[in-house]
Amino acid sequence: MVNIDFRDKRPLYEQVSSRLEELILRGVIGPDEALPSVRSLAVELSINPNTVQKAYGDLEQKGLIYSVSGRGSFAAGAQDILPKKKAEFLSELTELVKKGEALGFEKREMAEHIYPDSAQFSKKTGAEEAEK
Repeated sequence: MVNIDFRDKRPLYEQVSSRLEELILRGVIGPDEALPSVRSLAVELSINPNTVQKAYGDLEQKGLIYSVSGRGSFAAGAQDILPKKKAEFLSELTELVKKGEALGFEKREMAEHIYPDSAQFSKKTGAEEAEK
């Protein structure tokens, strides 16, 4: 479910939080589904339980999970969170496009990097140009 990359420069709690967030938003962990206990996930990942607790706290602050005293942590409904996350993503993407344009990139060039295998953005060959 969750893997840790000890070569990754991000803090361990951030890796755990990020992976669980992805699983919740994709619906792999369904609404109201119990997450592993702090202790069991820490043992599984061979990390300190405080690290898992910090990741769970991060997720709870984001509204992705909720805790029930004595019962554990549970996934919140992604359908409630997904629209907000999509809006945040689009806002960040808009800012990145603006930065790219400020650096001299054209939108088409940025799209080619996002979708390198898309025929829509691929460079035309000389034969295709001659047909025009």
